[in-house]
Amino acid sequence: MPMLSDEKLINVKKLYAKPGKKVKLSDFDTEYKGKQLVKKEAESLLETGRRHLAEIQDMLYAHNQYSILIIFQAMDAAGKDGAVKHIMSGFNPLGVKVYSFKAPTSHELDHDFFWRHNLALPARGEIAIHNRSHYENVLVTKVHPEWILNENIPGIETVKDINDRFWENRYKQIVRYEKNLAANGMIILKFFLHVSKKEQKKRFLERIDDPSKNWKFSLSDLKERGFWDDYQRAYEMAISQTSKEHAPWFIIPANDKWYARLAIAAIISRQFKKLNMSYPQVTDAQKEELQKARLHLMAENGSTKSAKTKSKKVKKAAS
Repeated sequence: MPMLSDEKLINVKKLYAKPGKKVKLSDFDTEYKGKQLVKKEAESLLETGRRHLAEIQDMLYAHNQYSILIIFQAMDAAGKDGAVKHIMSGFNPLGVKVYSFKAPTSHELDHDFFWRHNLALPARGEIAIHNRSHYENVLVTKVHPEWILNENIPGIETVKDINDRFWENRYKQIVRYEKNLAANGMIILKFFLHVSKKEQKKRFLERIDDPSKNWKFSLSDLKERGFWDDYQRAYEMAISQTSKEHAPWFIIPANDKWYARLAIAAIISRQFKKLNMSYPQVTDAQKEELQKARLHLMAENGSTKSAKTKSKKVKKAAS
């Protein structure tokens, strides 16, 4: 069985947005073009990968030094919800929190644009998944700058005040924000699900034609599709300005959902391995306490003699 770590199957370097390099989305594939994988094999590999991620999550919790923030951004119908559902289903739900951010409320707009996202950050040993994120503030607002006026920012009175310098400052704010999180033990992984305009049209039609998917479609989705080129430029700029070693962007081919899910799982798995985590080491004094606890528990069943024998064997093996 091939492994998620096999670079021949998932070439992560091709998906990585290199820091300091200007990103052109046209340079990245929207569909899987390799020949090594087929859908059935990929699904089996993903299932194995999910079990592996669950094991790593357990160690993450026990290690208690790092937290994981996973961010998903994409055009409508690119498969964010499905990616979260399929990849993260192997995790213990007690240690994973998923947040889907929609348009900010009036209360949220009365705070800085990081505020509501700060409330959803993971604690040490935990994983948080943000389905859309603070990047909406340099994506949808870049396409619709008039929405920035709702934030009541000092010095921003009209759309004319929202110039290149404004966006440069906002990108810098994001980089500083993520750098501070990373410096305090948070691993940040950002995924852009790269779907083609043709594939989006196909999925929109499926949502319209299939009664069970009607609820997924909104006329606002069609309206935003009209700004496709503007969104592509906004994503290119945002990824170019904010992909850093401490918070990398990965551009995932999303036309083939099965491959996108596998690629995301592979990247997460490989990033976890870099942490060199381990379970806490038990001291000799703690081992002694464990043996005392064992003797006490065994004595409850009248098995003291057996427990002492087992304890001696454990000590002898340890020495």
